[in-house]
Amino acid sequence: MAAVSRPTPRDPSDDGLMRRGLRVIGVALRSAPKPFAVGIGGAALYAGMTVASALVLGWVTDEVVLPSFATGQVDRGLVALAVAAIMGVAVFKAAGVVARRLGAYFAQYSLQAQYRRKVTRRYLELPIAWHRRHPTGELLSNANADVESAFFVAAPLPMAFGAGLLLVITASLLVATDPALAAIGFSVGPLLALANWYYQRRMRHAATVAQQARADVSEVAHESFDSALVVKTMGREDAETERFQAIADDLRDKMIVVGRLRAFFDPVIEALPNVGILLVLVVGSVRVRDGALSAGDLVLFAYLFRLVALPMRVFGWLLGELPRAVVGWDRVSRVLAAEGRMPYGDAPAAGRGGAATAMQEVGFHHPSSERENLSGPATVAVVPAEPADGEAPVDDTTRGVASVSFDIQAGRTIAMVGATGSGKSTVASLLVRLYDPDTGRVTFDGRDLRDLARDQLADHVAIVFQEAFLFDDTVRGNITLGGDYTDEEVEAAARLAQAHGFVSALERGYDTSVGERGATLSGGQRQRIALARALIRRPRLLVLDDATSAVDPAVESEILRGLADADLPATVVVVAYRRGSIALSDEVVFIRDGVIAARGPHDRLEREVRAYAELVQAYEQLESEEVESHDHSTRVAGGEVGP
Repeated sequence: MAAVSRPTPRDPSDDGLMRRGLRVIGVALRSAPKPFAVGIGGAALYAGMTVASALVLGWVTDEVVLPSFATGQVDRGLVALAVAAIMGVAVFKAAGVVARRLGAYFAQYSLQAQYRRKVTRRYLELPIAWHRRHPTGELLSNANADVESAFFVAAPLPMAFGAGLLLVITASLLVATDPALAAIGFSVGPLLALANWYYQRRMRHAATVAQQARADVSEVAHESFDSALVVKTMGREDAETERFQAIADDLRDKMIVVGRLRAFFDPVIEALPNVGILLVLVVGSVRVRDGALSAGDLVLFAYLFRLVALPMRVFGWLLGELPRAVVGWDRVSRVLAAEGRMPYGDAPAAGRGGAATAMQEVGFHHPSSERENLSGPATVAVVPAEPADGEAPVDDTTRGVASVSFDIQAGRTIAMVGATGSGKSTVASLLVRLYDPDTGRVTFDGRDLRDLARDQLADHVAIVFQEAFLFDDTVRGNITLGGDYTDEEVEAAARLAQAHGFVSALERGYDTSVGERGATLSGGQRQRIALARALIRRPRLLVLDDATSAVDPAVESEILRGLADADLPATVVVVAYRRGSIALSDEVVFIRDGVIAARGPHDRLEREVRAYAELVQAYEQLESEEVESHDHSTRVAGGEVGP
C-alpha cells in the first residue's frame, strides 16, 4: 500500500483538442465502416424527411388550414392528401431514426468490444517487465473505462452527420424564404460558438483528471481486495476504509466538477436556439401583418429554425464528448503503442527426456522504480517493486543477476540455493523466459530460448511459483486448464504432487470448486495443485521456484522423491532452502549477490564453502523454530498446554 506521487495529467489542449478529437473520430470511422454507413444513411434519411415535414406543414397551412377557415368549408380530398403526406413523411422519418440509432450504437459497442480485445491481446504480448511497471487497477481501467470513454463519441457521430446535412438544407431554405429574418435567427450562432468555446476550455482539464481518478479508484480497490487477508489480520480495516474513502471522495469531487460544467452548458445550448425562435416569431409576426410574409411562410420558417436548433444541440453533444474521448484514446493508444514485445522464433523444442539447459554470461537488471504514466508522458514515482522472485533487493544495484553461467545436463535435478535477494528466482524466471536477459543467452537443448516457437516453449517448459494462483474453478479445471486430459492423467499428476489424498477427501473430489484464488484450500494444498498442473503437461524442463515452501518437510521430501523416481522426462531445477530438499538433488548451485559463488554436491559445498554452510544452517535453524512453534500451537489447541 505504497503512497503514489502523481503529476498533474497533461491537458489535452496542449496538442489541439479538435485535431486530436478528429483523429479519434477517424479511427472510429475506419474501424467500424459498415455500422457507421447504416447510421449515417439513416441520419441522412431523417434529415431529408425532417425538412420535408417542414415543407409539408407549410403547404398544409397555406392550402388546407387557412382556406378552410376563410371559406368555412373543408375539401376532403385535400385533407386526405395532407394526412397521407404527413403520415408518409413520418414513416420515413421513423425509419431514419431506427437506422441511425441502430448503426450508431452498434458502432459504439462494437468499437468498445474490438478495442478491449486489442488492449487485452497487447497485454498478452507485452513482457512481464512491462506489466510490473503498471498497477493492475490502472491496466483494468485502460481495458474498460478508458476504452468506453474513447468511443462514447461514436454514438452522436451519425446524428451529427445528419444534423450537418439538416443544417445546410434548412439554412438554405431559411435564406431563400426571408434573408432578413434568417439573419435575425442566425444571430444566436455566435453566442452558441462562444458557449461551446468556454465549455471546451473548462472541460478539457476536468475530463482528464476525472479519468485518471477513475484509474486510481480501480487501482486502490484491486489492491484492497488482493490484500484482504493482510488487512484483516493486521486490523487495518478502518485505515483501509479511510484510504479508499479518500480516493473515492476525490473521484466524486472531480466528477461533480464535470457534472457542474455540463449542468451549465446543456441549459445554455438548449435555451439559446429557443431565444432565436422567439425573436423569429416576434419579427415574423410583424412582417406577416405588413404583408411581407405569408402565414404559411412564417410557420415554415419557425419550424425550419427549430430544426436548426437541433444540429446546434447535436454538435454541442459531440463536442461535449470529445475531451473524454481524447483522454480515453490517449490512454488506450499508449498501451497499444507500448514497446517491449517479446519476439519468438519458429524452432521446435520437441525431444525425448529432460532438456539440457544452460546460461551463458547472463545478466539481467529488473525494471526501474519509475513506471510510465498512461495519462501522459510524465513518470510516476513509486516505491520500488520487488523482483519477480518476490525477494526484496539489498539495494538498487542488486536488482537481478550480474553474470551467471552454468549448464545443467539433461535429466538431472539441480537445487538452487542462496540468501534472500541473491537472484535465485530471477534465474528461475530467466530459465523459462518470463524475462529475456539484458546480456548473454539462455539455451534449451542448445537453442537460444528466443529462437523457440511460442507454443513449443509453453509445451515443454513449466514453472511453479511459491505463490500458487488458482482460478475460481474445480480442482480438475485448475489442473487441466482446459487441456484434453483423461481422468487417469489428472489423478496420476495429483498423486505425483502428493495432492490426490486431500483432493479425494473433498466433498466432490476433483469436481470440487476451490473458490476465488483457491480460497477454500490451504497454502500447501494450493501449491500441490499448481504442481500437478505443471506435471500433467510432462515438461522437459520443470522449474520449482520455492514451490513447496508451504507444505510440511516430510511431504516436500515425498514430492521430490516421487519426481526422481517417476517416469517423468524432465530436467528439474528447484529453488530450495530445506536441507532435506537440497540433499535430494544431484547438484547444488549456490548463488550469492547475483553470481554463481559455488557449484557441486551438497556435502562438498557444506564442507568447503563457509558462506554456503552458514546459510544452510541458518535455514535449518529457522525451520526448526517454525516446527516447534507449530507443535506448540497444536498442543495448545488440543488442550495439552494450559495456564
